[in-house]
Amino acid sequence: MNPQLLNKNKMINKHSVFLVFFLVFLFNSQLIIAQKNEFVVVLDAGHGGKDPGKIGYNHAKEKDIALKIVLEVGGILEREKNIKVIYTRKTDVFVDLWERGRIANKADADLFVSIHCNAHNTQASGAETWVLGTHANRQNFEVAKGENSVILLEDNYEIKYKGFDPNSPDSVIGITLMQEEYLDQSIQLASIIQEGFANKLKRIDRGVKQAGFVVLHQTYMPSVLIETGFLTNVDEGSYLNSNIGQDKFSESISSDIIKYIQQRTLNTVVNTNIAKNESNTGLKGTASTNNNSSNIFNNIVFKVQIAAGSNKIETKPYNFKGLSNIKRDKVGGIYKYYLGNTSDYNEIKKLHELAKSKGYTSAFIVAFENGKKIAIEDILKKS
Repeated sequence: MNPQLLNKNKMINKHSVFLVFFLVFLFNSQLIIAQKNEFVVVLDAGHGGKDPGKIGYNHAKEKDIALKIVLEVGGILEREKNIKVIYTRKTDVFVDLWERGRIANKADADLFVSIHCNAHNTQASGAETWVLGTHANRQNFEVAKGENSVILLEDNYEIKYKGFDPNSPDSVIGITLMQEEYLDQSIQLASIIQEGFANKLKRIDRGVKQAGFVVLHQTYMPSVLIETGFLTNVDEGSYLNSNIGQDKFSESISSDIIKYIQQRTLNTVVNTNIAKNESNTGLKGTASTNNNSSNIFNNIVFKVQIAAGSNKIETKPYNFKGLSNIKRDKVGGIYKYYLGNTSDYNEIKKLHELAKSKGYTSAFIVAFENGKKIAIEDILKKS
């Protein structure tokens, strides 16, 4: 045989073996990824290192209290099955806002929670939770401005943040748009956390608010920023700076994160259970030939929520990546955008996949009974 041809055949065989090995490796890697069932939570202790944050009663520093609470929250969550915790910092070091977002995005996190403490020149008190959004008033802008000003301590911040000016309201408005896809889920978590502060900890409830925080803008997942309380208030500052106060806040925040995860997971559980029912009974919404099964969906309408935000957008296909049949509802100060309106669960699943294929990766199915939104777990009980 021609030596050159022989060498060529050897190279082909070598490459074939490598290709088979690579495909097996790729298949196994994909299998591992498919089987991965972790909910990744990134915990962010505000400030740190050369940035002490706010200074309160008895010289308490925001950076120290935030870190202690974050480490306690993380410790509780790490004991939960299928929750993976990642920290932006675990010691007293300076981490810039850009890096905090990069850590969360690199981890492909499902949730980003940033913990802070508040301050004021009065004896103001109470807890509040923030999501990213256009500041509703001057006061909200000032809160965001205070947290965003840390970027001035960073090296090359003009390049990192592409001309962002923490002192400019226009800059703050501009950064809110990219996170609006996750706004509804962020508000869901923030509402759960605030309810815990008010009911479990008996703190003054300052509500869920929106403002343009750079650290939230940097993340591509549901994200909240918690202001646990005012260090400048004598009573509240002392409470936050105590072991018992930090323990109570840690327990409340961690339990509410777990509650949020359970609520989000139920959406997947319902999909699985209804799919099983369809397979076993021929169920197809209210059109099923099995009358007992079809009663599950009497008076229930399914929709796919694809977006939520403070901007009122015309429901034209060119505004929603070519999708038609978009409806807009206003809930409080938030506009919610839905695709589809059907009692046929098979149909809504198809629309859900269509929305995701168009880039709405965080879209999810919601249900309404007699025009009132109902929790997914209620459908699970009925099914």
